[in-house]
Amino acid sequence: MKYIALLRGINVGGNSLVSMKQLKELFETLGLEAVRTYINSGNVLFESKLTAAKLSPKIEAAIEHEFKFPVSVLVKSQPEIEAIAKVIPDNWQNNTEMKTDVMFLWADVDDRSTLKQLQIKPELDHVTYVKGAIIWHVLRKHVSRSGLLKIVGTPLYKKMTIRNVNTFRKLQKMLAE
Repeated sequence: MKYIALLRGINVGGNSLVSMKQLKELFETLGLEAVRTYINSGNVLFESKLTAAKLSPKIEAAIEHEFKFPVSVLVKSQPEIEAIAKVIPDNWQNNTEMKTDVMFLWADVDDRSTLKQLQIKPELDHVTYVKGAIIWHVLRKHVSRSGLLKIVGTPLYKKMTIRNVNTFRKLQKMLAE
């Protein structure tokens, strides 16, 4: 099965620094195959016969042992990524006019009811839940007024890892290769 490991909070603001080369090597020592990384924000593509439920704790333990700090790791399969991609409208981009993010959710908050914890401003924010993620879309000129910015620092925020839609689409394409 093809997977992507999404690491939360590495290489942000000079904290929790992880070399992608070292990370790739670590994944290979775990017996994972066809390991590739994409950009410095903690995206690792690989293949394994293990389930995502078995992979996440194994990867987290190896990272903490190797790098000496804990990192939350969310593992998504190629079918899960494809299902998320299907609900994102093609015209939702991440560019100078609009911002679109994929907020990947940990299992304990992966439910449509999670939307109730968000401060969505329907006149500005377009928010869609799909199993495994919340998709947030807003025009750039409205970002500073968006209710979703208030998520930073909340308990829910700590149970997600976010990628912009451009990164998401690149990862989806890489998984399909």
